[in-house]
Amino acid sequence: MDIIRYIVLILLSALFGLYYVRFLTVHPLKMSHSLLVATLVFTSGLLVLVTGFSGWQLWLAGGLSLLSAVAAYVWMARRVLSRDDPRPVPDLVRAPGDPGKGHTAVIYFTHGEPETYDPIGWINQFREFDEQKIAFVPLVARPFFLNNLRKKYLKVGRSEHRSIHHKMIHSLEQAYRREGDQSTRFYLSFLDDDPRPDAATIQALNDGASRLVVAEVFLTDSNHTAEGKNQIQEVLAHFPALPVQFTGPLHDSQMLQRMFVQRAAQHNGVVDKEKIGVLLVGHGQPDEWDREWPTETAQEISFRMDVLKHFEAAGYRKENMSLAWMEFKQPQPAEKIEQFVGNGVEKIFYFPAAISADSLHSQYDIPELVEKARVPAEYPMINLGAWNDDPMVIQAIKEKLDRSMSQF
Repeated sequence: MDIIRYIVLILLSALFGLYYVRFLTVHPLKMSHSLLVATLVFTSGLLVLVTGFSGWQLWLAGGLSLLSAVAAYVWMARRVLSRDDPRPVPDLVRAPGDPGKGHTAVIYFTHGEPETYDPIGWINQFREFDEQKIAFVPLVARPFFLNNLRKKYLKVGRSEHRSIHHKMIHSLEQAYRREGDQSTRFYLSFLDDDPRPDAATIQALNDGASRLVVAEVFLTDSNHTAEGKNQIQEVLAHFPALPVQFTGPLHDSQMLQRMFVQRAAQHNGVVDKEKIGVLLVGHGQPDEWDREWPTETAQEISFRMDVLKHFEAAGYRKENMSLAWMEFKQPQPAEKIEQFVGNGVEKIFYFPAAISADSLHSQYDIPELVEKARVPAEYPMINLGAWNDDPMVIQAIKEKLDRSMSQF
């Protein structure tokens, strides 16, 4: 009889570990079911423990129960984090020697973020970090990391990242059409959404592209741009003679730098420029990653410093402008905002400066950090958003593309 109680308790504890990971990581529509099952098996296991054991057996059974739950939790976490990427990749049907139909294809490549919660992007990122032996969130904490990601989606409702990039690539295509270019074709691709860069490249090749330009709609060179480039180059290995150009990211774009000043001017109202604070919030990465990808931090800093020079030239006061980081680095936004208020500014503009289109970072993470500032109630702190479908952003991307196309 004692053995049966031990077996039942161990099984219930294991089920709790399994369903607790499911609750932390599944889609919001499925989380209630997982939570219900986890709660039921936890309650059942607790009842078996307190009513079926006493004395030293209670301690033994409790220890076995905990070990069973932890083992099941770790096993399920590994299973969730080893999930394959479900995004489809079309078959490459074009013959390697096929010269194509003569037109140019633009692979518009950017970070991407699913409209609703889907952890595959972060699962791929975890896997990449593990392969490169880059320290990040330990395995046992990763289900909680994904749960926090889901909470952000539930808070904001949905990410606008994908829909805005659809508008951006459409605006880019229309800019070429207005100039008389009717042949260049455009293909949207995302590192963390569908379609992937390799899928878009295959589609362009299947459609007969004779030249390929990859528009890297990122601010910096990083592991993100490298991952997408690797995907594309694996496909292009079948076509070694195909002319290919990569535009590079946008950290050196004067047009993009000036965009921030123009956007601020549209929101100044009656407040004098000298009484406006400007905060450029970068993404940031751990110092350990800087050893692998030093360009990420260096280019983020250089770009934002150049933006502040444009603001200063436009009449904004240097002491009322600064840089901050969203994560991993200092200073945080709240610290700088409090300094601005101490300087007597009457309004603060803050920008998610490294974000190409509105996302959880610009819709949730950075505003949350800004709200931590100890400032008077109703103090005007205005989020001027990610780059988005701004005409100057589209022009900045187009300038990079034009330069790359001229190399053919």
